[in-house]
Amino acid sequence: MKRQYFGTDGVRGPFGGTLVNPEFATRLAYAAGKWTGGGRVFIGRDTRGSGPTLLVALANGLLAAGCEIYDLGAVPTPAVARELKISDASLGVVITASHNPAGDNGIKFFAPGGIKLSDEQELEIEANLPESVSETLASFRFHRGARSGYIFAMCEIMPANSLAGWKIVVDTANGATSYTTPNVLEILGAEVDKIGNKPDGTNINADVGSEHPAQLAARVVGVGARLGVAHDGDGDRCILSDELGQVLDGDEVLTILALDAISRGALAGNTLVVTRQSNLGVDVAVKAAGGQVVRTDIGDRYVAEKMREIGSSLGGESSGHIICDEVGPTGDGLGAALRILDVMYRTGKNLSELRSVLVKAPQKSSAIQVKHKTALDACPQLQEAMAAVTAEFGEAGRMLIRYSGTEPKLRILVEGPTIEAVEAVYARLETAAKADLT
Repeated sequence: MKRQYFGTDGVRGPFGGTLVNPEFATRLAYAAGKWTGGGRVFIGRDTRGSGPTLLVALANGLLAAGCEIYDLGAVPTPAVARELKISDASLGVVITASHNPAGDNGIKFFAPGGIKLSDEQELEIEANLPESVSETLASFRFHRGARSGYIFAMCEIMPANSLAGWKIVVDTANGATSYTTPNVLEILGAEVDKIGNKPDGTNINADVGSEHPAQLAARVVGVGARLGVAHDGDGDRCILSDELGQVLDGDEVLTILALDAISRGALAGNTLVVTRQSNLGVDVAVKAAGGQVVRTDIGDRYVAEKMREIGSSLGGESSGHIICDEVGPTGDGLGAALRILDVMYRTGKNLSELRSVLVKAPQKSSAIQVKHKTALDACPQLQEAMAAVTAEFGEAGRMLIRYSGTEPKLRILVEGPTIEAVEAVYARLETAAKADLT
């Protein structure tokens, strides 16, 4: 059975729309509270102005379901997951739309241990959605220790004062990491140059953050920093810039971490878990180092599920979701940045040198806005173009075409033998897709 409300990463959409509004949030929270059987629930949020309204709505539903609510405040998603892992809480909730614009918002659920819900668990919650929930007076306790506890835990990843003399540019997307990542890096001794660190409820992800790394890269070069770190609105992504202003995506971060771990005998099963989205160059680099790559469907929770299934300690997505088992149970942008900083610290190598371990297959990927998510097999011009590309490329390339699970977009990825061939094929697929869908 297909989920009706949950997407790739929770429920997400424009605030005030059919999915993300106080009435639906209350019903969804009630169903989740009943599903988990009551108990303590931790709720965190990013810096969107609609967050407090959704907090009250969620608290209403959870209280009606017999839960006890603790408000963690504005904290990164991995801080909520960590709180679940070290406590006996029965449910975690994050109010966020991640990298989406400020007008959107969303709801993510975490099970005990800080693990994202499976498709089956989300289906169970959807099946128990009530038609309505009686209004109650929302009440909850404040639990601000989650932020400080997260900061303390992150500081333990590297030796004390290990970043003394380092200049690091940090873009926190005017989001939840505005209060955490600069603090941790400064405690470790770094001089931090900040971008996107003044959230006002309306500017989250606005031309800053992991989706917009150009400003970060330029600032790194401009101030002579060792590197730059960018997060998304809720802090579960990590995109980097090396000292030369070259942007590193999640595939490069994962490859650096995987090869370093293999060299130290620290990668469990010598296996890296990535999604179908990741560049084929990752497989080549990891295999050459003596490891192997396992691929999953797109979505960091599918990566986490596979990691638990096979006992891997490292996985993630090209988008910058990096899951390091020793850091936490879910994607952690700061945790990933600190693991890279630790490699730089131990090896004495700059990030531009470390990134050379991944030679990417020529690739182009982007997305087009769509009015409706029409079934792809019902898009005649796109199907014709895809068939032609398959015949043309054979085994020399690949394409991946799918709808975003969180936005009204069609994502197109093409890899091939040369960048010229890739760009030509991408242009054909994009033209066909627009003819069918826009």
